[in-house]
Amino acid sequence: MNIKISLFTLLLFGFAMGASAQHEMHMMSDSSKKDTTQMDHSMHHMKGMQTEVPMSHAYSLNLPMQRNGSGTAWLPDASPMYGLMFHSKKWMYMLHGNVALRYTKQDVADKGSRGGDKFDAPNWFMFMGQRKVGQKGLFHFSSMLSLDRFTEGGAGYPLLFQTGESWKGQPLVDRQHPHDLFSELSVAYTYAFNKKSDLTLYLGYPGEPALGSVAFMHRPSALANPDAPISHHWNDGTHITFGVATIGYRYDKVKIEASSFTGREPDENRLDFDKPRFDSYSARLSYNPTKNWALQASHGWIKSPETLHNDENVNRTIVSAIYALPLGNEKNLNATALWGLNKTKDHDGENAVLLEGAYRVKKLSLFTRYEHVQKSVEELNLNEAIYGHDAFGVNALSLGINYDILNFNKFRTALGAQVSLYKTDVALDQLYGKNPVGAQVFIRIYPNLMKM
Repeated sequence: MNIKISLFTLLLFGFAMGASAQHEMHMMSDSSKKDTTQMDHSMHHMKGMQTEVPMSHAYSLNLPMQRNGSGTAWLPDASPMYGLMFHSKKWMYMLHGNVALRYTKQDVADKGSRGGDKFDAPNWFMFMGQRKVGQKGLFHFSSMLSLDRFTEGGAGYPLLFQTGESWKGQPLVDRQHPHDLFSELSVAYTYAFNKKSDLTLYLGYPGEPALGSVAFMHRPSALANPDAPISHHWNDGTHITFGVATIGYRYDKVKIEASSFTGREPDENRLDFDKPRFDSYSARLSYNPTKNWALQASHGWIKSPETLHNDENVNRTIVSAIYALPLGNEKNLNATALWGLNKTKDHDGENAVLLEGAYRVKKLSLFTRYEHVQKSVEELNLNEAIYGHDAFGVNALSLGINYDILNFNKFRTALGAQVSLYKTDVALDQLYGKNPVGAQVFIRIYPNLMKM
């Protein structure tokens, strides 16, 4: 009897334990299902957010953001990107900019009569946004502002052998002109046929046509250099154009573009909107063979670019290569090489060559720029009776350093210095002195490096 009771007790205990275990397993299963459901819901929400916030190139859903240059030009995919990013439910916004508070002196030894010095602050600011339109469409807008007119005055800043545009009816020579307050206001729509193929329509007032390399202030090899190149009007002088329409087609690593735009450069009033003319044309072929390279060749037929020379049209040809090499955390090497040619009727072509590089290690950036530019007597505003008709070859070499001293929230502050060495024909020594030197010290403010 005792044995039977013990067996019954054991069976009852086993059944109770089994039921309890089964109940616990059932509870665990329900909990697991609940967690899985919540995880699926979270994943679905995250996927929804990823689709709604297009973290892509400005003009392609299938290219990385790092390829963004100026206008519709390409940088290498390995380029560093400095800026701030903001998100809403359907939009992605980005903010870029650069300010250099500085003292610059051209012709340090006062050897000639064409130097000058100035306390100033070259600057630019960009705000852009984009969102998907349906499954294959991408809408993008860009705005770029510059306060140069207030910090540089109407005549811009001193820069030996720089030419282009005018002030008070006189050509600007040995001065870099200020940029317009509204330097870009553009919109674009891109339709992706598939991952390798898309079509882009770009409209700017002002904007940048498909002509030349990425503008100097947006090239990683030139970010730390406050000066414009003296070959500016051989390559990227059209980066502020009042009236641009561009169509571009990309297939895989290649893009071909055509633009109609206003040939006339911005007038002396830097705060207004100039008349759109759409009287000039350009075409550009871009090719990024790897993530480290961006190559382009372009040609432009530019009608009457200079206000003071209404009857002169310019044929401009540019070939360039931009290189980017990441070397680790906050370490990179960036370089640019380009050749530009300006040709006007009944004049010999004038060539420009630029080699530019920047090496960054953590807080330290070392940068350099070499240029050889053929500047005509007309460009330099010289008397032909005295100086003849031939163009003068100008060589300019700049060496600079930039060191971050403060990292405040999302912005950095750096101290910098630069020296520029010039060499030209002896016939110009009486104006510029023999081998003049320019120098500057500056405080640079710019946004953090974006972690991609």
